[in-house]
Amino acid sequence: MSAQRRPVVLLRPVPGDSVIHRLWAGTKLVTVLALAVLLMFYPGWLPIALVTLLVAAAVVLARIPRGALPSIPGWLWLIVLLGGVTAAFAGGTPIVDLAGLELELGGLLKFLRVTAVSIVLLGLGALVSWTTNVAEIAPAVSTLCRPLRWLKLPVDDWAATLALALRAFPMLMDEFSVLYAARRLRPRLRAQTRRERRKQWISEVIDLLAAAVTVALRRADEMGDAITARGGAGQIAAAPARPSAADYVVLALVAVVCGAAGYLEAASFLSTS
Repeated sequence: MSAQRRPVVLLRPVPGDSVIHRLWAGTKLVTVLALAVLLMFYPGWLPIALVTLLVAAAVVLARIPRGALPSIPGWLWLIVLLGGVTAAFAGGTPIVDLAGLELELGGLLKFLRVTAVSIVLLGLGALVSWTTNVAEIAPAVSTLCRPLRWLKLPVDDWAATLALALRAFPMLMDEFSVLYAARRLRPRLRAQTRRERRKQWISEVIDLLAAAVTVALRRADEMGDAITARGGAGQIAAAPARPSAADYVVLALVAVVCGAAGYLEAASFLSTS
């Protein structure tokens, strides 16, 4: 009997009162941005290892259960394996001599490095999703973008739009899940030829997309009526949070990690060039 698959749950925090949960949402957003920029400019193994240790420590402090991790489908592992095999044919340095057979591992190592960066960034984003209330993100964005008000940019409108989008996303995901379940329960006519199967598949995709667009438009209309009845978007948050001492400690730690990783990576590059 196979284990039950755990679905991907987005924008729904894991209940808890850890130090990571209590951090200001703006601190988490700045941390994600800083680490993403670090890995974009210095995608070496040392920065990847440092960021991985930082994310792992945050997961332990946040006490994230193993059940929060989604099940990885088998086809995704197959795609990763196929990508690794394809990248291995690219060759390049370093070259390993194995029993008289020269193996060029450059392409495979680059693929592994890109895969590691992707996994680390996905884990970082998942950590923010698990420990941050959706209602706290828009006020944090409004506070972080406050200097842009000097340029007469509509920061409050952007924050209100982001807040509405984040609130509507889980609701639409539930609606789409219901639509997909209804499609699976609907009786299907058995096609006899390949052409009939292709036409049936195209028809089902069109019907599903039309139903999804209809649901999204209906939800948008209901949300627009609610906003109009309130007289506008109103305040983004009644009492927006502010960074505390723990937030400054985390930001200082992230700055040290980014600075050390960047310095060591640059020094390693200069010593080998």
